[in-house]
Amino acid sequence: MPKNRLWMFAFIAVIAVTATTTIAQEKKPASPPAQTKLTFADGKTASIDYSAPSMRGRKIFGGLVPYDKVWRTGANAATSLKTDVDLVIGGTTVPAGSYTLYTIPSQTSWKLIINKQTGQWGTEYSQAQDLARVDMKVQARSTPLETFNIALDKTGGDSAVLKMQWADVVASVDVKEKK
Repeated sequence: MPKNRLWMFAFIAVIAVTATTTIAQEKKPASPPAQTKLTFADGKTASIDYSAPSMRGRKIFGGLVPYDKVWRTGANAATSLKTDVDLVIGGTTVPAGSYTLYTIPSQTSWKLIINKQTGQWGTEYSQAQDLARVDMKVQARSTPLETFNIALDKTGGDSAVLKMQWADVVASVDVKEKK
């Protein structure tokens, strides 16, 4: 092969590597997967799998997440609840099984939606599949939280508080094992 052609192939290869690296650096990071799990005194469990988006300088509630509209509660695929025990969430019985969690944030209150449809992308919501809508308590955070977080904070052997925190908001609801 003539030296000019060899040099040309090397030059093209360098340009291709540089372009690929530049495109990879410009791509925004995906929201990482996260999980919270609760183990009751009798060994039964409930877990929530979700994706945890970050603020990255954006206005979250009333901006990226509009008020008074169904939100997928995280990013990417739908947030899922799996429980091997019947639960009582905010006074509503939730039979053992798999569910999708959505929320409706507003300025002064939130609704937690427990939906029977599972396995869908986060924005594929069907109200006809709702098992229940439960009121959540809302309070302000003293310092903004950069990354969305869901926690099941144990308060006793058979009870916990489900907390959803992001930006300057904490929404919570009581969860307990149904006896």
